[in-house]
Amino acid sequence: MSEKQAKLARKNLDKRLTPLRAERILTPSRGWTRAIRESLGMTTRQLAVRMGVSPSRVPAIEKAEATGAITLKTLRETAQALDCQLVYAFVPTKPLDDILFDQAERKVRNELVHLNHTMRLENQAVNAEDLEGQKRRIVADYLAHFSRKLWDKE
Repeated sequence: MSEKQAKLARKNLDKRLTPLRAERILTPSRGWTRAIRESLGMTTRQLAVRMGVSPSRVPAIEKAEATGAITLKTLRETAQALDCQLVYAFVPTKPLDDILFDQAERKVRNELVHLNHTMRLENQAVNAEDLEGQKRRIVADYLAHFSRKLWDKE
C-alpha cells in the first residue's frame, strides 16, 4: 500500500472509529452473556437449548467470558442464541495519525539522544534549538516516507 493510500485508509478508519472512541462502554463485571441472559429472564438451561449445548456449558461460557478466556467463535454463537449481534473492534485511544506522530517523535528522540551524546563526547554538541529543528524535520520525513520503519525496534 502506498503512503497516500495508507493515509486515506487511516482517515477513513478513524472516521468510523471516532464514535466508538467517544463511547465508554463498560463491560458488566460478570460478562455480557450473563447480563443479557438475566435481563431477558432466560435461564441457563433455556440458553443451552437455544445454543444446542448441554446445560452445564452455559455457566462455563459465562465464566470464560468473565475471565477473558472465551473464543470469538463461542461469543458469536452465544450472541446469536441471545438474538444479539457480536461487535468486535479495536478502538484506538486517540486518532491514528496522532499515534503515528507520537511513535515518530519517540523514535526520533531516541535516535537523537544517542547521536547528541556522541557529538557531545567529541565536543561537537548542537544547541537545543537546532536539535529541536532537526527533530521536527526527521519526524516529518518519517511520517511522509518511512512510516513502516517507525515500528522497527531501535
